[in-house]
Amino acid sequence: MPSYQSDQPGQAPRARWVGPLLVVVIALAAAVGVIGREIYRQQPAKTAAAPVLPSTSFMPDSALPGSPAVQATADAADHPMFETARKLLQSYFDAINSRQYDLWRSVVTRERAASQPEPKWRSDFKSTTDGSIIMYRIHGGQGDARILLGFISKQNPADAPLELPERCIRWRVVFALTVENNAWKIDAGSAGASPQHEKC
Repeated sequence: MPSYQSDQPGQAPRARWVGPLLVVVIALAAAVGVIGREIYRQQPAKTAAAPVLPSTSFMPDSALPGSPAVQATADAADHPMFETARKLLQSYFDAINSRQYDLWRSVVTRERAASQPEPKWRSDFKSTTDGSIIMYRIHGGQGDARILLGFISKQNPADAPLELPERCIRWRVVFALTVENNAWKIDAGSAGASPQHEKC
């Protein structure tokens, strides 16, 4: 029976080129690694999302009052109170749009709630839908703050302000914020008592 030797014909030539081939493969792998690191270093770092700026484009009447989401200019978004104010205002307008008095009551001061008990509140906002809500500027933040705010409301003209009985109104107001029971609330304040408003 023939014996099988470990040194088969042709094995010696293969041994001569296997070594150089491994050297080439290792060199290529190292080069790919270096190139990959350089590409990774050159990739721009991800930045935080920019604030949503108000749109100046024309909005047809059918699209009014616009989005119910509270937006902000870069100036307002840079203020330390921005996120607190945004959440507060979002709840405030969500409450009006969905007719949830308890939600509205949870974000206003006792004084403001006293000036609008539930029957009056429901009568005032029974046909109101607010949108295009934009925070332009925030002032203060040490227990009291002021927010320059714009928004659009649509309502039955009979439910609009007596001095401007229109179906669509653009508002520009200043909301007063204050701390009550260790929480920020929307206050009554004289700032919001005399808003600027005009027909859309």
